[in-house]
Amino acid sequence: MKVNVTEREVMDPLADFGGEKIDLNEIPPEISKISLFDNTKPNADTILETIGSELKGIDIIHSEKPAGCGATDDQLKKAAQGNVSILALGDCGSCTTWVILDAIRLEKEGVATISICSHKFASFARNLAQAHGAEGLRILEVIHPIAGRKMDEVVEKAIKIVPNINKILNIS
Repeated sequence: MKVNVTEREVMDPLADFGGEKIDLNEIPPEISKISLFDNTKPNADTILETIGSELKGIDIIHSEKPAGCGATDDQLKKAAQGNVSILALGDCGSCTTWVILDAIRLEKEGVATISICSHKFASFARNLAQAHGAEGLRILEVIHPIAGRKMDEVVEKAIKIVPNINKILNIS
């Protein structure tokens, strides 16, 4: 068997940060709308629906985009309609990258974000955010794996991070 190897130069997403620091948005004291931004990874919708069902008295805006790529301007605009946007799910290299980069784009648009990543990719997510000037980006960890799990298992994992979301959002 022959293997054809092609060398290519690629950008290191964790290269030294050379740009300006991104000031993260404060969580508003009063939240009337939250955007749940689904990147269509398997079970991301279950995580976001579970979180949404726990947020009483807050209007929910559902938005989505394909996994493994950045949001279009229209998709980002819809996600920016909330006072806060919760993005899910980073559970592999490419989807984690795009969850974080989309969160940074929302932060630049003035929307506070919470990104949900599996615990196996959370360190990468934090390093990537820092490399792009967004040190301290709010990243919550859900226990890996998510894909291929039964709905009740995913709901159970999502319920475990709801107290952390409530704490970030100052909801009692």
